[in-house]
Amino acid sequence: MVTEPSWAAHALLIANPRAGERDRQRIDQVVAHCEGLVPHLDVVHTEYQGHAEERAARAAASHTEAVIVLGGDGTTREVASGLARSGLEQPGGRRPAMVNIPFGTGNSFYQEIWGDAPWRQVLDQALSGEHPNLRWVDMAHILEIDVLALLGAGAGLVADALEAAQGMFEIPGRDRYQQAVAQIMGTYTPYEGRVSVDGRVVHEGPVALVNIGGGRYRAGRFKLLPHSVIDDGLLDVCVVGGPMGVRELAGLTRDGSHIGRPGVVYERGSRFVVERTDGRQLSFEHDGELCTGEASRYTIEVLPAVLPVLAPPAPMQGPPRVSSFAEHVEGVV
Repeated sequence: MVTEPSWAAHALLIANPRAGERDRQRIDQVVAHCEGLVPHLDVVHTEYQGHAEERAARAAASHTEAVIVLGGDGTTREVASGLARSGLEQPGGRRPAMVNIPFGTGNSFYQEIWGDAPWRQVLDQALSGEHPNLRWVDMAHILEIDVLALLGAGAGLVADALEAAQGMFEIPGRDRYQQAVAQIMGTYTPYEGRVSVDGRVVHEGPVALVNIGGGRYRAGRFKLLPHSVIDDGLLDVCVVGGPMGVRELAGLTRDGSHIGRPGVVYERGSRFVVERTDGRQLSFEHDGELCTGEASRYTIEVLPAVLPVLAPPAPMQGPPRVSSFAEHVEGVV
């Protein structure tokens, strides 16, 4: 029974029971809360990689009006990709709006939209009322592997720390990635690389870290792109070169104070090329997922305003591009 008026009559909840917290009781709690907000709720537990993307794409082709994601940043990216691709394939078609509930390790996208708000409050605000409040979020297309990234992509220290964190399941939540960064810092060696933005080389030489995206946070704690706005139609890039000491980097990126220091380049644009100049395999990741190929070069392009996301009445930071239901009735239910 619905306890508050809801703009959404049909919603789909996609839950990843293998996400970082692995608390099945949380899944039951979220389902029960959503059933009190939405008249018709379908629930899917993901069973394999790509399952969430498939179900999101199917939801976009149905009468579903909202997709609720219960998982980490990886599951959220899959759902975002499924919804965004459906919009790219059928421009102007009806698409569900997405809201994600933290259930993983980093939960960076949740923090980007809702900060530290409790999940019950988020669901109440996102699903109640006569109309949804939306932000049309940009995504990044990684051309060589045809992947849509939500938070962004990175090379160097970011990717190597993810690889180290994979075997640290005894360490909970966001502490896992922080511990992995600390572990590899003592032996990390920058690679020789080049980064271009819209055809212009912005850095060439030793590279400790590259991060490209629309989200400010990675791993929930590191503010690698502090000036980034998720719906401004552009992506930001931060390149940390040789002069910046790797050991001090983790502390500085906690609050974004690495920006403006020697050896740090910060740019904004639409098309980015990240490469190793020695031809060796580039350690590369997107949304916390390691790329396993042997490529030495990746190209990233922005896809502006491809994802409708349920959001608070006013954005947490940056210039607003908040859309009412009436303004986008042709694009999203």
